[in-house]
Amino acid sequence: MKSCLADMPADTATGPRGAKPVPSWAALLERFYERTGLSLPALQEVKPGQVPQPYRSLLVHSSDMTPTLAGFYGQPIRIRVLGRERRDDSYKREVVLWLVDDERSVEYGVIRIWLDRLTPAARRLVLQEQRPLGDILNAEAIPHLSWPKGFFRLRADVHACAALGLRHADLLYGRRNVLLDGARRLLAEVIEVLAPAPKAPADGDGKGFEGRSARWNGAATAARPLDPGRLLPELRK
Repeated sequence: MKSCLADMPADTATGPRGAKPVPSWAALLERFYERTGLSLPALQEVKPGQVPQPYRSLLVHSSDMTPTLAGFYGQPIRIRVLGRERRDDSYKREVVLWLVDDERSVEYGVIRIWLDRLTPAARRLVLQEQRPLGDILNAEAIPHLSWPKGFFRLRADVHACAALGLRHADLLYGRRNVLLDGARRLLAEVIEVLAPAPKAPADGDGKGFEGRSARWNGAATAARPLDPGRLLPELRK
């Protein structure tokens, strides 16, 4: 197994020169990578059934990521903000999710949040940068839908290794996801990359996101089941 620093391609260490084209859906992730002087590692899209366990149970679903990870590890989750940008009501940040009890990093991610679509209390909590968005939405009883748009894998580079506290360039799995409110407005777009997980959780029916209807999180809502044809144009990509 390679060290995160061993045999690192020159273009990865020095910037975008010679790097492979970045998929359009990864633009948010690339924006924060640009700050480090590194180019993105190669991102390979995979189908839900190609995601191995335990990552399939952790990624391939329409539940919030925060309680999913908290249940898997049996610990509360908090965030550490690595970088942020704010322009009016568009708030972007690069974060690590970590476990409260043993301080392990369990997820690296980037997120764009539309602050004007949150309640004043939720917006204030988001800007305090102490709790993940999903945790805040549930605590504030804000109806929302998690809608995964795709799954991918990558080999951890120097930046991902530093963020997740890894010694080796492990193969990592992640997803791109959007959160919608009860009026089907876009609350957030997210790219989430999981740290190597220690063991597989119970797989239940094994269907994951493929065989289940999208579920609403937060407060009860009278909203109809999600129709992909009614999504905003940018969500149909």
